[in-house]
Formats: sequence, structure tokens, C-alpha cells
Amino acid sequence: MSERVIPLIDERQRKIDSHVPAIPEQLLTPNGLLADTRGRRLHDLRISVTDRCNFRCTYCMPKEVFDKDYPYLSHGDLLSFEEIVRLAKIYIEHGVEKIRLTGGEPLLRKHVEKLIEMLASLKTLSGQPLDLTLTTNGSLLRKKAQALKDAGLTRMTISLDGLDDATFQQMNDVGFPVGDVLDGIEAAREVGFKNIKVNMVVKKGTNDHEIIPMAKYFKGSDVILRFIEFMDVGASNGWNMTEVLPSADVIAKIHETFPLTNIDPNYPGEVAERWRYVDGSGEVGVISSVTQAFCKDCSRARLSTEGKMYLCLFATEGHDLKALLRAGKSDLEISNAIAQVWSHRTDRYSELRGSPEMEGKRKVEMSYIGG
Repeated sequence: MSERVIPLIDERQRKIDSHVPAIPEQLLTPNGLLADTRGRRLHDLRISVTDRCNFRCTYCMPKEVFDKDYPYLSHGDLLSFEEIVRLAKIYIEHGVEKIRLTGGEPLLRKHVEKLIEMLASLKTLSGQPLDLTLTTNGSLLRKKAQALKDAGLTRMTISLDGLDDATFQQMNDVGFPVGDVLDGIEAAREVGFKNIKVNMVVKKGTNDHEIIPMAKYFKGSDVILRFIEFMDVGASNGWNMTEVLPSADVIAKIHETFPLTNIDPNYPGEVAERWRYVDGSGEVGVISSVTQAFCKDCSRARLSTEGKMYLCLFATEGHDLKALLRAGKSDLEISNAIAQVWSHRTDRYSELRGSPEMEGKRKVEMSYIGG
């Protein structure tokens, strides 16, 4: 087994380079067609609402780093719900149609259902409701599912890294039982959520034996199971390429037991490759950001808990929008600052992984901007 090295001192500094984006001298009215240097349109916005989590998953917030002395953000450092909604409106004017709330664990943010209600009242440029979704570890779903549905949440994704209780507890590293997450998923179904997705991060040698049990469990249900390659996000998860199980191997393994056929993506830029069971009993997906880069179609911006805009899950710098909000800048000024940042976007980390161009660059932590 390879030695796991985690840079504790560097991680406690946590914040990578960031700056306040400039406001152009000439202010333009957004037209919903904002594109970056590669022609990628701004369509999706991921908003982290808290940097805290009640799990200590080894690939995201390991105990060795995120211990009782870890310096989490104070309440005053967080974007308020009003600030989040204000920025969401600006992003919508640039073409955003899908907003996902993440964390940390977003259900730990007090009264998060109120934020969902505020966001659910917004419309896209075409006058349609937002595709408003949320990613959760499922630990609080039995308690929160009805409130989330009543608030207007459209869909949700639940993280679940195995069905075997010992394996799952090893992954979450706080002894949380898998049965409570499964009960949370059932609670979401009971209150009327459709097209629920369950994401499993596959770490070779740790939980890859759970692939077939997971497929068998959700096969025939209305839950879509997706397998994610173990990614080199940030510096705290001790990532090693030898622990990556390629998605092609995952699909081959499932296909041996439950024959699959490939199906088209739901929309351009969808990161999950979709497969349907030949017998018509549902679908699975794989997300292959390590072995199959999908940078060319990436349409996502990310907003951190304290209001910094990041252009990539593997970003090496942030753009401080909270500073503009709290300096009293107008919506049009902030809109133009965002447009200038996105229009200069060149990010394509997964295509450059391992290249000299990326050597020594420090990436933002996934727990800080959401997966």
C-alpha cells in the first residue's frame, strides 16, 4: 500500500490565490450569451453554502486535516441568503439555468430551505423555472426532505460510497451507519422527489468491491446510480493514481453481471456518461474526470461559501465577488466583472493533468467549493 502524505500546514492556510475582479470602464447589459475563450457558455452555477460537514470522508475532508481545531469560516464571512440570491440573479442574466447547492454538507446551513424558497422564485431568461438541485450526504434527509420539497427544490443527488456498513463507515470515518442514508433516500422518494441520483466515489482497493452490490440495490428503482473516479482535488485527500479505478473498468464489471448499452447525454456538456440496462430496468452513469477529460464542454462556474467565483473544480485562483457586494457595487458593475472573468476563462485542468504547466500549482479544496 502506498504511503499517504497530507500537507497539514499548507492545508490549514486553505485559501489559494484570490483577488477582487476588476470592473470594466464600459458597462454592458448582459445578453445571456456569455462565453469563454473556448466558446463554452455559462449555463450552470454551483453554490457552496457551508464549509462544514458532519462526515470526514477520506477523499474530501480527512480527519488528519479537518479536526476539532480546524479554522472554519465565521458566520459573518459567509454569504447571506440575500447576497446569494442577488448573485444568482446576475448569473441568470448571463445564461445560467441550473443552480446546485453544495457544501460541505449543505443541510447543515441553518434554514437552508429558506434559501431554496428564495431561489425557487427565480426564472431563467426564457421564463422557465430554474433547475434547482442539491448535493447531500443524506444524513439529515429523513428530517429535511419534506421541507426541501415544500421549498421548491427540483432534484437532489445523494453521496453514498457503499452498502456494506463497515466499508461505508470506513469511508465517512465518523461511524455513520449506511442504513440512515438509505432511509434518507427513501424519505426523499416518499415526499415526491423524482430522478434522484446517487453518487459513489470509487477508490480502488477501498470500496470497489461495492460496485456490483450498489448496482444490484438500485437497479429497477427510479434512482440513477453514478460512479465517480477518485479525483485529485485540492491537497488534503492524499490522492494517488494507483487508487483510481477507470470508469471503463467499472462499466465492464457491471456489464458482466447486468448487460448495459450506451445512451445519449441529456444535454450538451453533461459530465456523466450514461448507460441503460438492456432489460430496461434503469440506468447508471460514470464520471471520468481523471481518465476522460470533459473540459471542452464545461459550462460551470462555482461560488464558494464566502463568495469567491471559481472557474474549475481544480481551480488555482478565485475571484472575490463578496468584496464587490459589500463595497456597494451595483448589479450591473458586478455583472460586468463576472463577464470579464468568464470571457477570459481558459481552464482545462483535466486535459493538462500531469503536465509541466500544472506542476507546483495549488488547487482549491473540494470541501470549499463543492464537488
